[in-house]
Amino acid sequence: MERGVYFDAWYPRQHCYHPSLPPRRLRMVDDLVDYRATVLVWSALGGGSLSLPYLEQEAFGDVGARARFYGFVNDAEFIAACQARGIKVLGIVFEAQGWEFPVELDEDETTVLALNELRGVGRRGWLGLREFSSDRYPRLWPSVSTYFPDGLVNSDGEPVTDLIEECVARDIHGNPCHARWVECPDREHQCFYMDRNNPVWREYLKAVIRIQVDAGVDGVQLDEAELPMGAMQYGACFCRDCTRGFREHLRALPADRRPGELDGVDLATFEYGPWLLERGHDFRTDQKDAPLFGEYYAFQCRAIATHFAELAEHARAYGRERGREVLVSGNFFNLDAHYLPLAEQVDLIVTEMRNTTYRQPEWYRYAAGFARLVGGKEVVVVENPYGGVVPELVTALSQGRGHDLMRLSLWEAAAFGVNMTVPYGSWMGATLEDSFWAPHELLVQVQDFVAATDGLRSGAVGGNELAVVHSVPSLRDLVARADASDNLRNARDTSVVVPYRVTTEALSQAGVPFDVVVTTDGELQADRLVAADLAPYRVVVLPGCWWLTEQQVDVLVGYLDGGGRVVVTEEPARNLPDARTEALRRHPSLSRAALDDTAAMQPDGPQVRLGAPLAVNLHLLADGSLACHLVDHGYDERVDAVPGHTDVALAVRVPAHLRTARRARVVRPGEADLVVPVRREGDHLCVELPRTGVYTVVVWELGEGSA
Repeated sequence: MERGVYFDAWYPRQHCYHPSLPPRRLRMVDDLVDYRATVLVWSALGGGSLSLPYLEQEAFGDVGARARFYGFVNDAEFIAACQARGIKVLGIVFEAQGWEFPVELDEDETTVLALNELRGVGRRGWLGLREFSSDRYPRLWPSVSTYFPDGLVNSDGEPVTDLIEECVARDIHGNPCHARWVECPDREHQCFYMDRNNPVWREYLKAVIRIQVDAGVDGVQLDEAELPMGAMQYGACFCRDCTRGFREHLRALPADRRPGELDGVDLATFEYGPWLLERGHDFRTDQKDAPLFGEYYAFQCRAIATHFAELAEHARAYGRERGREVLVSGNFFNLDAHYLPLAEQVDLIVTEMRNTTYRQPEWYRYAAGFARLVGGKEVVVVENPYGGVVPELVTALSQGRGHDLMRLSLWEAAAFGVNMTVPYGSWMGATLEDSFWAPHELLVQVQDFVAATDGLRSGAVGGNELAVVHSVPSLRDLVARADASDNLRNARDTSVVVPYRVTTEALSQAGVPFDVVVTTDGELQADRLVAADLAPYRVVVLPGCWWLTEQQVDVLVGYLDGGGRVVVTEEPARNLPDARTEALRRHPSLSRAALDDTAAMQPDGPQVRLGAPLAVNLHLLADGSLACHLVDHGYDERVDAVPGHTDVALAVRVPAHLRTARRARVVRPGEADLVVPVRREGDHLCVELPRTGVYTVVVWELGEGSA
C-alpha cells in the first residue's frame, strides 16, 4: 500500500493560497522519511495557473543565499532530494484555475515588490494569465511565443491574446465563472473557472505538464479532473466549445434516442443556452429538471473522459521523449461514477473525499470497490476541510487534544483497504487562515504501525463473505440529489434516502465486514461484471438495485445456481422485461430484507461475532493467512481518548484451510505481538483478546499455529 502525504506545506495561521505552494526546505525531506512516505500529492509546481514563467521560477529559480542558509531549495531540487530517499513526487496541475493577482512592481516593471499580499510600495497592477498571454510585462516575463512559437489559436481559428477571456467557463448569460472554493474572500485576487473543453486551455495545460516533467516529477496529478463538470454548481458551462460540443452530441444521437423536446428543432444551429432561457430555465435553480439535462450530462461525461485521456497520454509521451516513464494521477473527489473512465487512465487513484468524518468505514469500502472495478489500483485519500470535521480536529490538536482522533483518521482507512494521507500543512479551504498540521511524533507513531503492518492488508477483495452491490444507474439520481450543494459547504440532504448508503452504514455500525462490487450501465463504463467477481462471496446484497443490465442478471442467476445467496431490498432489474428477470426474482436462494436489516443479510449467520462495538474488516493475504482488522471508534471526549475494551471475545468464520489453526497473533500499536490460543466452534475460530485499542489486528496463519 502506498503511504501518501498531503504535502501542501502551507503555513499555520495564514491562508492556504492557491496556486503557488510555499518554498520547500531540505528538512521537510527528513520529516517525510520519518513518516515512511512513498508518494506526495498536491506537492509541487502548482504555479502554472498563474503563468508559465512563474512555474519555471518555482521549478528552477534561484532561491537566494539567505534562503539557502536554511536549506531552502527550488522545486526541481526538492524533487531530486525526495527521489534520493525513495519518495515519489507528483506535480500538481490545477486544471480549473486561472489566476489574477494584485501586484506591486518597481517603476521599470522588471521586479516584483509584492504579490497577492501587498505592501503599499511601487507601481500597482495585476499579474496572472491575462498579462502573460497578452505579453503585458515583456521585461518581467518571457513572451508567450517562447512557449507557443506558432501562437495559440481557438476553435474558430482566431489568435488568442487573453487566456482568461478565451478559456473561462460561462453561465447561461455568458458571465465568467469563478472557482470560489479557492478564492480567499478577504483578498483581492481572482480565480476564474477554466474550461478544458476549450482546445486552447488543453494546449496550455500540456505546456504546464512539460515544465513539470522537465523539473523531474515522478508523475503529474490532474486536479479538478472532472473539468468543466464542476462548473455546473455555478450554472455552467455555456462557452462556445461546450455549446458546440453539445450540439454535435445531439446531432450524433440515433433517431430513436433523440429526446422529444428536439422535435422540429434545427440542430445545425441549435444553441442550448438561449433555448433554455426561452423556456424559463436558468440552469441553476432548476438544473436537474431542465430540458435535455440528461443528455447534457452524458455529453460532459464523454468530454471529460476524452480530454483527461488526452492530457494523460501527453504526459506519458513527453516523459518517454525525456527518457523515462511518468506516472499519471488525478483528483477524483468523491469517486462519483463519472470518474470511472478517467480512473482507467491513471496509475494511482487520488480522492479528495467529499465529507471527512470520524467514522466512515463504508466510504472506504466503496473507494476500494471503485478501484477494484478499474483494475485494482491503489487509492490515496486526502481529507476535505469543507463540510466535515477537519477544522475542529485541527483546533483540538493545537490544544494538545484529539490524538486518538488523529490516529483513527489514518488507521481506519488502512484497516478498510485504502491509504489516508498524513497532513503536512494541508489545505484548510479558502476561508480559514490556517493549514492542517499534526504533532510530528504522533504521526511518526501512526505511520510506523501502518508500515509495519503493510503485509497484513490485501486489496479490495479480502476474506469478507458478504458483498454489497453499488449499482451506478440505480443510484445516480439519488446520490446527485442527496449531495446537491456547492463545494464550499459539501452539505448532504439526509431527507434523500440512498439505499446503498443506508445498507452499508447499517452493516458498518453492526460490525459486519463486507466488500463492494460496483456495477455500471455499460455506456459510461463497460459492463464488466463476470462470475468470478461474485464467486468469493457467500452472500451478495442488492440495495435499491432496480436497474441492471442483462449481463448482470445472468451473472447473478449463475451465482445463485452455483450455491450463492442473494438478498434484495426491492424488486431488482425493473428496467428489464419481467420474462428476462424471472429466473432471478423467483430463484429459491433469493431473499428480501429491509435496507437496515443486517441480520437478514446474513442468512447463514454472522461471519464475525464480536463482544465489543468495533468496526471489522477481513483481509485474506497472499500466503493464505487471514487478518482481522478491528477499529474502535469509541472516542470519549471527557478523557480525550479511545478507552478500548478488555476481555473481548472474537469469533470468525474462516476458510477451510485455516480451520485447524491453534493460535492467533494479536498485533497492536506500540506493543510486542501477543500469541493467543484458538478455540474452534464449527467453522468459526474463537479467541479472547485481553485488550483492544484504536486499532487491533488479529492474524490466523498457516504453519506452526496449525494442527
